[in-house]
Amino acid sequence: MLLGASLLGVLLFSKLVLKLPWTQVAFSLLLLYLGSGGWRFVRIFIKTIRRDVFGGLVLLKVKAKVRRYLRQRRTVPILFASTVQRHPNKTALIFEGTDTHWTFRQLDDFSSSVANFLQARGLASGDVAALFMENRNEFVGLWLGMAKLGVEAALINTNLRRDALRHCLTTSRARALIFGSEMAPAVFEIHASLDPSISLFCSGPWDPSLVPASTEHLDPLLEDAPKHLPSRPDKGFTDKLFYIYTSGTTGLPKAAIVVHSRYYRMAALVYYGFRMRPDDIVYDCLPLYHSAGNIVGIGQCLLHGMTVVIRKKFSASRFWDDCIKYNCTIVQYIGELCRYLLNQPPREVEKRHQVRMALGNGLRQSIWTEFSGRFNIPQVAEFYGATECNCSLGNFDSQVGACGFNSRILSFVYPIRLVRVNEDTMELIRGPNGVCLPCQPGEPGQLVGRIIQQDPLRRFDGYLNQGANNKKIAKDVFSKGDQAYLTGDVLVMDELGYLYFRDRTGDTFRWKGENVSTTEVEGTLSRLLDMADVAVYGVEVPGTEGRAGMAAVANPTGSCDLEHFAQLLEKELPLYARPIFLRLMPELHKTGLSPPLSDVQLAGLGSFRFLLERPGWLSLELHPQLSQVVDKLTSLCTGEQMESSEREGSFIH
Repeated sequence: MLLGASLLGVLLFSKLVLKLPWTQVAFSLLLLYLGSGGWRFVRIFIKTIRRDVFGGLVLLKVKAKVRRYLRQRRTVPILFASTVQRHPNKTALIFEGTDTHWTFRQLDDFSSSVANFLQARGLASGDVAALFMENRNEFVGLWLGMAKLGVEAALINTNLRRDALRHCLTTSRARALIFGSEMAPAVFEIHASLDPSISLFCSGPWDPSLVPASTEHLDPLLEDAPKHLPSRPDKGFTDKLFYIYTSGTTGLPKAAIVVHSRYYRMAALVYYGFRMRPDDIVYDCLPLYHSAGNIVGIGQCLLHGMTVVIRKKFSASRFWDDCIKYNCTIVQYIGELCRYLLNQPPREVEKRHQVRMALGNGLRQSIWTEFSGRFNIPQVAEFYGATECNCSLGNFDSQVGACGFNSRILSFVYPIRLVRVNEDTMELIRGPNGVCLPCQPGEPGQLVGRIIQQDPLRRFDGYLNQGANNKKIAKDVFSKGDQAYLTGDVLVMDELGYLYFRDRTGDTFRWKGENVSTTEVEGTLSRLLDMADVAVYGVEVPGTEGRAGMAAVANPTGSCDLEHFAQLLEKELPLYARPIFLRLMPELHKTGLSPPLSDVQLAGLGSFRFLLERPGWLSLELHPQLSQVVDKLTSLCTGEQMESSEREGSFIH
């Protein structure tokens, strides 16, 4: 502002008082501008203009398509129908587990049979059906068939058990539950407490003795169902498609609403931003109950005609063999997977593939170059986003370590911002006018995105639980009277506008590729320990991604039967949510309970034990050789023994 006023003053003085010619005025202004630090703007402009223009064109292209589809009341099934017409006999999905290939026509027929069957059973547009199944082709066909009928799918995390699973089914108000036979034990545990009116269908190998008595075998029923396209439901581009469950800060998972336009927008921005091609083949080993696997990955198949290879679970030892076998050109990742691959012994096969792009999020800067160099991957397509957020980012030019960018010269085009927060309470810091204070380059802050409900790219669809929506929205963020979505994530921006992930705040932390709710784990542990005071938080472990769970427990006697406790946890919590560390203390103070993992700060804190993710759950008292224990834990967490970790409870195989 001051620089602009100075330039205007010089312009008026030079022309009106000194009456200099325009060439001299322009030269004087240029000298003043550069001498006042304007050379930084010129430098930033030169270095980022190509990136910013490309990003702007991608945004405009997707926005134009979204507006057109909004007017035409398109939906994902309608867009998929166009894909089927373009190449009905092209391979759409390949399930690695059985080497099953489905063409686009076969996927279309299967999904239509799902829609017709559910319609015959009384489900209609606006109803909800829950899907509880491990990765395979049928997973995609089932929710797509529901969408053809207008039924909204509730995609349930396959790690959930008991209370959390029951909660998801109850809050979604599902009229039917379709589950894979591999999930039958989990359904059996809770079926007595479910609404008797809910219909149960099992897909996969059939054994009536292993499922609840009222369960029907779905597969033969679908084979007999008509395969014609059902009548189109009264759904538009901003209507609900399905629900994806995220970790709830109030304790239990909450259902994030995914509308048709959000599904398209997330898949399309990735497709155009990272220059994908229709003939690409995607290797998708991420869980399909999350947006990365089901939207970013499967969306390329349904919307853009790409072939997607689905793997049941990630396997470090088979990763490159699969890529070679199926001629994959794009692989999906989360940060943990990259480290597991790097921890594998070098093999010749890891460079014989045709992979040209690694697509995902969470790849740390410390291993970025090593990962792309060792495995000969030309492009790392890192992005940032959450299922419900309106401020996704993309690193379109493979800047090492960055999860995306925002233009420094055209920042108004994409209204996102890093705002200052109190590091202790994570409360937003506001200026004298009540508006949030933006961060300067190099200053960490919380990422926020302005909410404009009339704009499909800027809207916030929220959660089924309206109370959860209020916690993710702040007012007076960019200007007075506006609203913005709070990501809860701390990022930092450099001088060129590249954004780097710094940390996750609030009541969740990330481990094993999943978000862990501290409130949910605290409630479970307290109940198992006779209502003892419990505080759960994540701690960094060297050589691992995310944060490992630590549980501090008020235990004045210092006694705890860890074997029995571990057995209870295996039944109550998914693998990724079980604490790695258990800290027993005389009394609990729930402030300042997140010390770094070091000898100095852990010494003298009471009885301290490790709960490792292995059968038998090793327990060790704290002793001076803490570093040896940490080394052992680190080797387990980093995946050096990945092949022995092929177990239930995590999508990492």
